[in-house]
Amino acid sequence: MLKSKPILEIKNVTKTFKTSDGKALTACNDISLEFEEGKTLGIVGESGCGKSTLMKMIVQLEDTTSGEILYDGEDITKLKGEKLRQNRKHIQMVFQDPSIAFNPKMKVRDIICEPLLNFKLIKKSQKDEVAKKYLEMVDLPGSFANRYIHNMSGGQRQRIGIARALVLEPKVIILDESTSALDVSVQKNIIDLIKKLQREKNITIGFVCHDISLMSEISDKVAVMYLGNLVEVIPGGKLQRECKHPYTKTLISSVFHLNMDYSKKIENIKDEAANPLDIQKGCAFKNRCKYAMDICESERPKLKSVSKGHQIACHLK
Repeated sequence: MLKSKPILEIKNVTKTFKTSDGKALTACNDISLEFEEGKTLGIVGESGCGKSTLMKMIVQLEDTTSGEILYDGEDITKLKGEKLRQNRKHIQMVFQDPSIAFNPKMKVRDIICEPLLNFKLIKKSQKDEVAKKYLEMVDLPGSFANRYIHNMSGGQRQRIGIARALVLEPKVIILDESTSALDVSVQKNIIDLIKKLQREKNITIGFVCHDISLMSEISDKVAVMYLGNLVEVIPGGKLQRECKHPYTKTLISSVFHLNMDYSKKIENIKDEAANPLDIQKGCAFKNRCKYAMDICESERPKLKSVSKGHQIACHLK
């Protein structure tokens, strides 16, 4: 099977924030990833690992400190003015909580059509027609166009968020924890909807999630992050069986499922995650890894290929 071409490439991207006392917090450390056209790249890791910051840099809600983000071969971190504004049509985002992301005083029709009006792609007289079209596209009745976002359930709000992201016909959609607050049954419906729209429109998806089990099911490729570093990149279908990094293995072992072996001890990660302000050198996972060696204290492991499409950053491999 031929590999899809990358529509979006992240090359050696680093994001550093300055604290009030002058220290540097590195949220993303030299990240390189490829988003293949029409495929889903999942990014998983604990809170504070940098996955949302990375996605915000892709949609240009955060600036990079260094590195490149290439969309169709052009470094979008260098865009300014009207070129920057026009580029936003190609990469859209579905946020975790639509009730916060959207203006509660706006009706659903206005929420959905606002991007089109901003780019002068429709007239105000077309709002009802367009809103109905996109509501039905996400399996909601056209009559919802007259509602306010606070009059809708969590699943319905998230569908509105997806409709809003789709109206500009983007090539890339970023979903940042977009299903984490939903009931399991509603979550499945939203995931099925996303997969259906992806097939119909050949959309490239970046999916941020804490749920590594869900991630392995829906992602063509999964990137595992820990304290701003990529520790493993692996095809989604191989994640549960063939992951090799100690951190990834521990995440997998902590997943509860109906057919699990209840006699098998659940592996815990010892200690707390290191203070990201105190990581000067070596492996970021060293203080929690039972396999840590002397080299882990002094040398940061780099991603290296262990098989086709599978990379790991660990001195053990």
